[in-house]
Amino acid sequence: MRAPGARPRGRALQARLPRAAPRPPRQASECRPAHRGTGAVSGSALHGLVISASAVRPPGFRLSRLRSVQGVPGLAQIRQRILLSLAAALALAACGNQPSPAWTPGEPFPKESLRVGILHIDKLEGNNSGYTFSHEKGIVEAQRDMRLSDSQILRSVSATDGDYRTIENAVRELIARGANVVIATSYNHMDVCERLAKEFPGVVFANSSGYKHNLTNFTSYFGKIYQARYLSGIVAGLRTRTGKIGYVAARGRENSEVTGGINAFAVGVETVNPEAKVLVAVTHRWLDPAGEARAAGRLVAEGCDVIAQHTNTPSPQVEAEKYGVWGIGYHSDMSVDAPQSTVTSVVWNWGVYYRRLLRSLVDGSFTTKPYVGDLEDGLVDLTPLKPALAPEGAAGRVAEARAKLESGAADVFEGELETGDGQVVGEPGGRLSYTQIAMDSHWYYRNVVELN
Repeated sequence: MRAPGARPRGRALQARLPRAAPRPPRQASECRPAHRGTGAVSGSALHGLVISASAVRPPGFRLSRLRSVQGVPGLAQIRQRILLSLAAALALAACGNQPSPAWTPGEPFPKESLRVGILHIDKLEGNNSGYTFSHEKGIVEAQRDMRLSDSQILRSVSATDGDYRTIENAVRELIARGANVVIATSYNHMDVCERLAKEFPGVVFANSSGYKHNLTNFTSYFGKIYQARYLSGIVAGLRTRTGKIGYVAARGRENSEVTGGINAFAVGVETVNPEAKVLVAVTHRWLDPAGEARAAGRLVAEGCDVIAQHTNTPSPQVEAEKYGVWGIGYHSDMSVDAPQSTVTSVVWNWGVYYRRLLRSLVDGSFTTKPYVGDLEDGLVDLTPLKPALAPEGAAGRVAEARAKLESGAADVFEGELETGDGQVVGEPGGRLSYTQIAMDSHWYYRNVVELN
C-alpha cells in the first residue's frame, strides 16, 4: 500500500529478474510426476480425481457419518485427508505409477532430475522489492547458473504464513507436483518441514531462518545479516542531522533476529555519532504495508530524519521519500521504490545459497549442517551508497569497517556492551557468538529507545 501521490514502486518483477532458461515444449501426453505417498494437487485436478474416487469408496461408507470427538480430527479434517490420499493415489495411477526420481543421501543426483519447489509467503506479481522478491531473485539466479528448465522450478504462494494447515497443504502439493527439493522461505515453515521430511525421505527440505535440521534430508539456512546492519548504521549515523534515527521493526525485543539487527545498527550509529538515538516503532507483523507506513510516519513525527527497517515491504522507504527524509531499505535494493530518499539497502543475496544447495545435490556433497552466510561469501551485503544522497566520507568509513569484518580483525559485538536498562552483556576482550546474537538478543543497546 502506498500513500497518495507516492512514487510507483518500479518495474514489474519479470523485468528486473535475470532471464531464466527457456522451457522446452510440453508434449500433449506428458504426465507430471508425483511422489509416492500422501500429497495434494490443485483444486481443479482434485475435483476431477474426487469424482473418480467415489468408485473406490467402500460400500456403505459415508463421510457424513463421521463426527469430531476430543483429541480426534473432525469431519472436515478427515474428509480432507482421505480425499488428498485418494487424489495422490489416482494421480500416480494416471501417470503410470512413475514417481519423480527420489534423492538418495550421499549420492550424486542427476541435474536433469531436479525438481525444485519453492514456498513463498507472498504473491510474486507486483513485488518489485522486499522479502519475497529477494528469494525469487535468488531462485532465478540459481536456475540460470545450473541451466535448469522452467519445468524444473515449481512455485507455490498458496500458504498463509503462520497457518500450519495451509503450509502443509502447499508443501504436499509441491511434492505431488514432483518436487524432490523443497525450499521453504519462512521460519513459520520449519515445523511442517521437520515433520514431512520424515514422511518423504527422498525429498530434500531447506528452511530459511529456522534452526532445526535432521541427519539426512532436512537443513536450515540463514546469515549474519547483523554485519550489514552494522555497516548501514554507520551510514545512518553520518547522515542524520536531527540525531534521531527511526527503525520500523516487525517485532520487539522478544524476537532475537530483529533485536540483534537493531543492536548491530545502533552500534554502527554510535561508532560515528555517539549522541544519536535509534527510535524503534514495532508493527507486530512481518507483512503489513499499511502498518509499516504508519510506523514510519510516526517516527518522522518524532523527529527522525533517517528511516531504516526490518519488515517485508518497501512501505517505510516510500513514506521516507514522501516526507522528504532519508531511508535505508531491507531485503533488496529499495531505491527502485524510493529513488529520491534511499541512501542504501541491507540485502540478502539468496542466490549464493541456492546455487550452493543445488550444486551439492548434483555432486553428492550435500549435508544437513545448517548454513550461515556472511559478508565474506556474499549472502548478506550493503548496496552501493548513492552519491547524491550519501553523507561525505561514508563510503570510505563503510569500506574500512567491511574489510575488518570480512578479515575477522573486528566484529560487531565486542567486549562489554551496555544495554538500555543498564545491564552489561558480553565480556572484556570477548565477542558475542552467532547464536547469542541470532537467538538470545532480548535486549536493546544503550542508544535504542522503543516507542510505546
